[in-house]
Amino acid sequence: MFPQCGASARATQSVRPVVWGRLFVSQVDAVNVEIQVVLGRSQLPMQQLLRMGRGAVIPLDAGVNEEVWILANNHPVARGEIQISEDRIAIAVTREANVYDYMAGGG
Repeated sequence: MFPQCGASARATQSVRPVVWGRLFVSQVDAVNVEIQVVLGRSQLPMQQLLRMGRGAVIPLDAGVNEEVWILANNHPVARGEIQISEDRIAIAVTREANVYDYMAGGG
């Protein structure tokens, strides 16, 4: 009934397929993601912030053993624990992040 459609379909089938998997992986490998770790939060009056100088201490809403937030491109993706080994600091991923908890400022 539609001879051009049939011919077109046969021509498409004979075309060598593109290897999308390898192309996709190489493109993904080229993407950089900025990782940030949020230790805690604090709200201060602007006047207090402006008076701060070297040595000022900003109190955070997090405790010593609480999990930190791990952000990828400013989006919460996981929770983690701080690990200190000699002179290096690292974060061990403990679980997936709950975006709603992050937005609410909770843990």
